[in-house]
Amino acid sequence: MEPLPRAAREARERAYAPFSKFRVGAAVELRDGRVVTGCNVENASYGLTMCAERVAIFKAISEGARPGDFLRIAVCADTDRLTPPCGACRQIIWEFCGDVPVILVNMRGDSKTYAMRELLPEAFDATNLD
Repeated sequence: MEPLPRAAREARERAYAPFSKFRVGAAVELRDGRVVTGCNVENASYGLTMCAERVAIFKAISEGARPGDFLRIAVCADTDRLTPPCGACRQIIWEFCGDVPVILVNMRGDSKTYAMRELLPEAFDATNLD
């Protein structure tokens, strides 16, 4: 398994999912070579739950990354069908990472890569609201 999906898989092991038991890991690769990981963190109210993709991106931002610094993202879940990011994560990925490759993997080793534009066609872009 390639290093970025492997990092997402390892991050999945740290997920805090006592309610759903649905653990997800994500890893983003930055232009400077760093890999930043995240896992989903649940809350009893569910609405306050944070997805692995957003944790990884926000963690990278908190460590100095900026939009344009992201090369690609990998997401790992233990499902038969590969699990793409939710709608909220798709918007965050688009805003911070742009049209990056999104690598989906599962615990069986299946994988598929999408361009972000495939997962979020006609994306909302606040920079074009002039």
